[in-house]
Amino acid sequence: MVETAADSPPVLLKGGTVYDGTGTRPGLRADVLVRDGIVSQIGLNLPAPEGAEVVDATGRWVVPGFIDLHTHYDAELEIAPSIGESVRHGVTTVLVGSCGLSFAMGTPEDLADQFCRVEAVPRETVLPLLEKIKDWETPSEYLDHLDQLPLGPNVTALFGHSAVRASVMGLGRSVDEAEKPTSAELATMVRHLDDALDAGYLGMSFNTLPWDKLDGDRFRSKSTPSVYAKWAEYRAFAKVLRRRGRVLEIVPDLQGRWNIPVIASMSIGIGRPTLKTMVISMIDSVAMRGTHRIAGAMSNFVNGPLKGNFRWQSLPQPFDLWVDGLEVPVMEELGAGTAALHETDLEDRRRMVADPTWRARFRKQWANPLSPKAWHRDLGEPRIIDCPDASIVGKTFGEVAAERGQDELDCFLDLQVEHGNALRWYTVVGNDRPAELAYVVDHPAVLMGFSDAGAHLRNMAYYDFPLHLLRMVVDGDAAGKPVMTPERAVHRLTGEIADYLGIDAGRLEIGARADIAVVDPSRLDGRLDDIHETEMVGMPGLQRLVRRHDDCVPTVLVNGRVAWRDGAFVPSFGNTGGYGRLLRAVA
Repeated sequence: MVETAADSPPVLLKGGTVYDGTGTRPGLRADVLVRDGIVSQIGLNLPAPEGAEVVDATGRWVVPGFIDLHTHYDAELEIAPSIGESVRHGVTTVLVGSCGLSFAMGTPEDLADQFCRVEAVPRETVLPLLEKIKDWETPSEYLDHLDQLPLGPNVTALFGHSAVRASVMGLGRSVDEAEKPTSAELATMVRHLDDALDAGYLGMSFNTLPWDKLDGDRFRSKSTPSVYAKWAEYRAFAKVLRRRGRVLEIVPDLQGRWNIPVIASMSIGIGRPTLKTMVISMIDSVAMRGTHRIAGAMSNFVNGPLKGNFRWQSLPQPFDLWVDGLEVPVMEELGAGTAALHETDLEDRRRMVADPTWRARFRKQWANPLSPKAWHRDLGEPRIIDCPDASIVGKTFGEVAAERGQDELDCFLDLQVEHGNALRWYTVVGNDRPAELAYVVDHPAVLMGFSDAGAHLRNMAYYDFPLHLLRMVVDGDAAGKPVMTPERAVHRLTGEIADYLGIDAGRLEIGARADIAVVDPSRLDGRLDDIHETEMVGMPGLQRLVRRHDDCVPTVLVNGRVAWRDGAFVPSFGNTGGYGRLLRAVA
């Protein structure tokens, strides 16, 4: 039997400071009573109903559950739909279908090839899984499928351009530079988008970044299908999204950033309805200092005089990466890097990296001063954190090169040959300057979130990103340098996102669905930065990178039911339904 919110006892959250998610009211000390999955009462000294579960929230913040607007949980939902790594941090709603990637339609092999290399999720797990469970053909049927899963958080979705393009054109034609869809094919894709929006998708996601590559052996190392579209094709979909008031999410070409003004222009609302446009991502980049300020100024102009609705997805913390060998997306910036990652046999890859011809090509691309870059390539910064040679652990590549009397890049490549993926290293890509990060998180064109949760399992650990914004608020107040008020920070993580996406979420008010996180502000400290590795459920032998400081979030409710309390999931969570639900676009 599937349990529902009505089967669960009332919950009384006593004595906390309530932030309602609107951002317009300061915190209010109050009790919150939850019945039948909704917020029933908010007030002082509420009596506990018979059989109620009472949570002491004294000294804590009681807030709407956080919303993660950029995940790649598409595969993990089929393996472990509880999505506990997000829920334990207070995230109660997640968005799938980002970056043009979606399981909405297509064959299992096509979907696995589009998804797995880009998002660094094992194809040997995803392909057999899809072959076993895929029982949907249309975008609407996919949402119905999600609706039947025992979801932990609420789930909502974008419709992926790559998925529909490959499904209609065939994967081979969809990644052929010389091919473009026929007028009939484009009309079919547009019809699928309209049907998807009717079914409740929030909008459509696209990708123009060439270094997101296909997996498998049929079209391996081709870019994802969305990259091959021309602007006329993008505009055909944008016309539908504009007419229907839905969201266009797009990955720009992060190397050159040349197409960002073109993307921004699609949002302009002069003489036509505005288009909600989300772009990845505003970041204080180490490689290209100052670009976040330019992005901010451009956004203000588009959203002001040009009447646009243009938003950046952004993280409230340093953007850092952990890397095994060369297994990281930024290596795809270089053609030689893509050639190395094309090799799935790690011994073949090591032989390639040792080859002088390949090395000369890699060096030329690495050192090209005219080549825009997303990663700084300063080998004096990345630090080795694990290696069979313990003598180099804790050192930068530059330090090892100096000890060996080598050129830094030669040393970096020699270590790849010597140790392959057993060489693990750490680097910071951006958001490393607190004052500039404060500019990013405060900017009105920013939507808070770019976690990539469910992807890059060995590279990234941003499941707890909402807590980092709240820590910035607490630390700023303690230092006499306020970043923003707590109520605005909560709004940025909840109601602001829900309103932009067009979903029923992000509010803590009477009559609202009771998705609630209890946060202890006294525990928002340096332990949030601690990194752990934990076995990935359903992917034996794969250790997922996470940050965990469970004392920060003592209690989480989803759909009125306690899911997480005092450092542990309740026994029914992950084993029954009645927690998360599918959230369709609000008409």
